[in-house]
Amino acid sequence: MSTLMEMPQVAECSVAGCSYNDHSHCHAAAVTIAGSAGDAACATFIPLGTKGGLDKVVSHVGACQRAECLHNASLECTADAVRIGSGHDHADCLTFTPR
Repeated sequence: MSTLMEMPQVAECSVAGCSYNDHSHCHAAAVTIAGSAGDAACATFIPLGTKGGLDKVVSHVGACQRAECLHNASLECTADAVRIGSGHDHADCLTFTPR
């Protein structure tokens, strides 16, 4: 991947407690997927009362640290789109699929 337009979109985020989320739409320009074995946490999650991000943005996956995910190629997400929701931590990538 070489441009933002080629990165997968965050199609949905159902985490109500994130500063970047506003009614299922992520307002971060890009998210990072991190976590530990078996858990693909959204590392962009920020639990503050202050809303952040951009008014008009289609969020993308900027980086994926879950090398054991089926959709990961050279730390880039190859899924068409991802869904973020509640999981082990506050926010997880629900598209995560172990190889």
